[in-house]
Amino acid sequence: MPKDDIRSRLGLRPVINVSGTMTSLGASIVVPQAVEAVSAILTEFVELGDLHRRASTVIAELTGAEAGFITASCSAAISLAVAAAMTGRDLAAIERLPDTTGLKNEVLIQSGHMVSYGAPVEQAIRLAGAKVVPVGQATGAAAYQLRGAINERTAAALYVVSHHVVDYAQIPLKVFATVAHERGIPVIVDAASEYDLAGFLADGADLVLYSGHKFLGGPTSGIVAGPKEMVRNVYLQNRGIGRGMKVGKEGIVGALAALQAWKTRDHDGIRARERKALDCWVEALDGRAGITARIVPDPTNNPLDRLIISVNPNEARITAWDLADRMAAGDRPVIVRDHEVEHGYFYLDPCNLHPDEEFVVAARLAEELDRARGSNEIIATPFEERLLAREAAILKWPD
Repeated sequence: MPKDDIRSRLGLRPVINVSGTMTSLGASIVVPQAVEAVSAILTEFVELGDLHRRASTVIAELTGAEAGFITASCSAAISLAVAAAMTGRDLAAIERLPDTTGLKNEVLIQSGHMVSYGAPVEQAIRLAGAKVVPVGQATGAAAYQLRGAINERTAAALYVVSHHVVDYAQIPLKVFATVAHERGIPVIVDAASEYDLAGFLADGADLVLYSGHKFLGGPTSGIVAGPKEMVRNVYLQNRGIGRGMKVGKEGIVGALAALQAWKTRDHDGIRARERKALDCWVEALDGRAGITARIVPDPTNNPLDRLIISVNPNEARITAWDLADRMAAGDRPVIVRDHEVEHGYFYLDPCNLHPDEEFVVAARLAEELDRARGSNEIIATPFEERLLAREAAILKWPD
């Protein structure tokens, strides 16, 4: 840890993030161009309308959309996009929300897409005053079910692209958009953690929503891209429910700088550094009893790989979740990607490493695995106890 690490001054643990672009860990390492831009604008005044128009031009250039808008987060973008689908440009209706009297107010979403990203995705819909209408079942949805859910009250349809969604038997985006468009229903795509800035619009999305603070490496922000009229209607929500979700000058300028940096980013070089970390971990785990390590691609086709570590507790003498928890403990905490850990595995994501941190991760793995091998009994906390402990931790607040 550098001597001037701000975390030490704040009394915070020096976390190493191999979980990914997770909001709970700060999302990403902000690119230098955004850091510089944020610092430069903080002491200056600016007409925010003009700044938004400048950002719109850059978003349009990168996505192929007609226009774009920056808001507080991708979650906020869902709420504002839904609100815009209900109100259009009606300023009185915008001020009435979340009262949707007289408005089309139903939003369709596949049941298998009703996931949590730290909060329920359907809550982002309801915040605007809309009614959530599930399509199909969690384990399957079909075009006829989407078609049958559309009625005179339908305002929009939301499609979620995420590693959290059910990854089989769902309606593909192209089919989803075709069915919705047959009845004049706009399609909003939540693509918060996606690299592809143009493909979702090409596949039929009317509005596509991104996080500005994940792979783009900007400050906390959300990005909306789509037709001029629809984007304007999203922007107008700042006169209503969007006021509490407003983004400041620093957020707009930082996201704008990150978008501009994206155009010249050395993606091949980044992938090479990530591969070096993955190879380091594979080598460190080779021959470890009860441990299988494989490099696997991203499930939503982002151009990156992760390491999946499967743990056989009978041989490794520790469960996958206990190993994950012990990695996260102590004065050298390493936070792994453990959202499926009850299945006996977790992931290491190399996309947010500072130089040489991969070696610290390898050392921590060796340390905890050696400790487990020396245990007289298998380290196996009942998984239900872990779940309850994590729930209790959510409610914890400093004394």
